[in-house]
Order: sequence, then C-alpha cells, then structure tokens
Amino acid sequence: MTPSLTSFADETRIALDNLSDRASNLLHPAIRLGVTGLSRAGKTVFISSLVHNLLNGGRLPLFEPMQSGRVSRVTLEAQPDDAVPRFQYEDHIHALVRDRLWPDSTRAISELRLVIEYRSASGWGRMFSRGKLAIDIVDYPGEWLLDLPLLGQDYATFSAKTIELARTGIRTALSQQWLALAARLDPDAPADEAEVRQLSSAFADYLKACKADERSLSTLPPGRFLMPGDLEGSPALTFAPLPLAPNARAVRGSLQAMMERRFEAYKSVVVKPFFREHFARLDRQIVLIDALQAINRGPEAVRDLETALGEVLACFRPGASSLLQSLVGRRIDKVLVAATKADHLHHESHAALQAITRRLVDGAVTRMGMAGAGIEVLALASVRATREANIRQDGQVLPVVAGTPMAGETIGGEHFDGNRKTAIFPGDLPEDAGILFADPKASTYDPKDLPDLNIIRFRPPALEETAQGMRLSIPHIRLDRALQFLLGDRLA
Repeated sequence: MTPSLTSFADETRIALDNLSDRASNLLHPAIRLGVTGLSRAGKTVFISSLVHNLLNGGRLPLFEPMQSGRVSRVTLEAQPDDAVPRFQYEDHIHALVRDRLWPDSTRAISELRLVIEYRSASGWGRMFSRGKLAIDIVDYPGEWLLDLPLLGQDYATFSAKTIELARTGIRTALSQQWLALAARLDPDAPADEAEVRQLSSAFADYLKACKADERSLSTLPPGRFLMPGDLEGSPALTFAPLPLAPNARAVRGSLQAMMERRFEAYKSVVVKPFFREHFARLDRQIVLIDALQAINRGPEAVRDLETALGEVLACFRPGASSLLQSLVGRRIDKVLVAATKADHLHHESHAALQAITRRLVDGAVTRMGMAGAGIEVLALASVRATREANIRQDGQVLPVVAGTPMAGETIGGEHFDGNRKTAIFPGDLPEDAGILFADPKASTYDPKDLPDLNIIRFRPPALEETAQGMRLSIPHIRLDRALQFLLGDRLA
C-alpha cells in the first residue's frame, strides 16, 4: 500500500480550502492552472508568452475560442491569494521584448490572474454561463514537485533510495565525498552540529553537481537544497541521508535521531504547506521539460528525466472527479507534458521530439494505470527565437535554423557577441527513440547511434512594429495547441 501523503488534519484543511474555492467559483468561475517544469525548461517564458499572446491578440489559430471570435476581452486582474507573490509579467515581457533577454528563472512560487470574457458556443451555454472565466496561473519550481513523494517516506526509506541512486552511473563519482563522509560517521553516536553541517553541505554539493549543465540530471530531491531561499541554514535544510542497517532504530540524542527529526521537519515546514496550500488546489497542470538538454547528455540523463517525470506524474492522480470529490478534494483532470525549445530544431524533427516526450511519460502512465486519464504530450516553443531555412553544403541541402546566438556562444570555434546572426544545422533526432533509452551496458549498445545535436542558446527575436508603432505579439510554436488542450473546454 502506498503511504498517504497527508494526515487526516491535512485532508480536512484541503477539503475546507476547496469548499471555499468552489463557493467562490459559483459566483466568479475560475480555474487554477499550475505551471511547473524541471530546471531550464522555460516556465517564466511560457507564462509570459501565453499571457502576452492572449492580451495582444496573438496568432493562435488552433485555440478555438480566439479563432472563432468568441473571446471579446482579456485582462489582468488582482490575484485572489494575497500571501503569494505576483508573477511579474510586466518585468519579464520588458526583458523579452525590449531588451531581448531571457527573464530570470523561477525561484519561488508566484501567481497571476488572467480574466477572459467570451461568448459560449451554444445557446444553452449562453443562457447559463456568465461568459467570464478567471484563470489563476500558479508558477512554481519543478524541484518542489519532486519533493512530494517524500511525504510518503520515512527517513530510513529516503536514505536507502537516495544512496542506492547515488551509487549508479555518473552519480558514483559525484557522490564520493558525501558518501565517504557519511560512512565515517556512527549513526548511534551523539549528534554533533559541526559534523551534521559538514555532511549536509557535502550532500547539497552532490545534488548541485548532478544538476549542472554538463550532466543535466533531473531526479534531485530534496528540492530546497538546490534553491533554499530564506530557509538557507535552517535545521530543516541541514540533514543528509545516512547508510543505515536494516530496521535500525534511532538512539535518543544520536546522529540518526537528529537526522530523522530534521527530515520530518523538512516535510512539515517545507513540503506539506506547498502541497496543502497550492498543489492540492490545482485544476489543470502543464509540466515543461528540456528534453533536448537530456538528449544531448546521453541515455543516462534521458533515463533520469524519465524517472523524474514518473515521480511527478504519480503526484497528480489525473482524471475526472465526481461532483462530491470536486467539492472536497480536487483532482487535476488534465496534465500536459511539453518539451520546450522546439525552435532549436528544424520542423522535420518536431514529430520525433514529440515521440521522445511520449516515450518519457508512457512508462509512468502504464505503471499507474492512467492511460486516457487526461495526459497529453506536445513539442512547443513558448517564444520562437529562430526561423527556418535551407542551405546547400557539399552538394547536399541542409535544413537549418537561423537566429541571433546569445553573447558568449561558440560555434565551430567562432565566438558570438549577441548581435550577429547565423544559421546552424541542429542535427536530426532519431526516428526510433529506443536508442535514447538503451542500457549502455547492453551488447547491442553503440554510442555512434546516438544523435549528434548542435544546440545553442539564441536571443529572443526582434519583434516587428506596425505602422502605428505597435509591436506584434510574440511568435511561438504550438502555444495555441497547449491552450486548446488546457482551457478550450472551459470556454466552450
């Protein structure tokens, strides 16, 4: 039996929160859309582009309410949760449009309310619908989501799973200092604060090394060790896994007892409030992933991303709710897993990117019996920073992408200053995604079969202006499809 993530008291508070939300929604219909993603996936850019395109009548041909002309007005309004920081849309758009810089990544939770006024597609709907829907966009780091499974674990289980993972693949070398230090400590010895801080620091360094761009691993709980914020240095963030004997019981005042207490404090102070106050109140969810980064790093990074997505999807329990369930215990009924940065590839590889994304989630969907339960995948670019072209080289026609590389990018020994444009051949993704998930130890494995991608960072595009001096909306790839899946039925 899977351990419960929450206590009876937690469930009661969640039910009361949901009852309050539903009562409010009877007068003012609203939907809470969670936006998260693993590191470097582009959550801030996604939200900024989504809002900008809706506010400015962007090209969204597959978002039916906009395409059919049923949307009459889109505005920003004050968010309902006064204790949650506002998503700084105006600052992020200024960075994207005026400065042509990518905005800072998500470091904490934030919220933005977007209100859409529309005409229902049916006469019945026009009779009973208010024709107004508030969309509360809740932005939060994906690392926090990976902490939710910790609620169903005790300290011994957490230690065993984390140490087992740390002894696999490239993690083996990265975890040496932390595991060597942990092996020298006696769990039954009296707790020493200096030793605990040293061990915790070594463990955090291991997690940061796993996350670094050159490795791009994804399964890295506890998430707040990577972005501690105002909890940095607190006891709740000063612990680490220990190699424990099976069924070892903690001696009062011992190192193990301190670690167990602080692990439970982390769940109580950090994880449970996020679950109860934010995650448990979501209606729809999009999970953004940087699949290209993992593909570039090889099968181990891809399999690690697959594991992380499996743990993420296990948290959602997607599916339709009964009326009673919707009143007392929300259920996320639609989840979209989107591979971002599709503009870094020629469109000929977009289908392959989407197939790889499907493969990343299929295992989790099958294991948890969630097939057909409102989970979809997509390859998109929230902001299209490139355009496509064909060039002839050595008698061959190569499909390329062209744009302005970020300052400091290097291509073939050539350094770019952030102003000069160029075209690159990004490479092709394999038609058979299986090679990306292969076991390097298998006799049939050949690293030469892996795709050779040339992925660099481009600046946001320079937006053209109309004769009246108005800048056009931000270009994208398949943002309209994402909107249709996540919101289309609520605006029918």
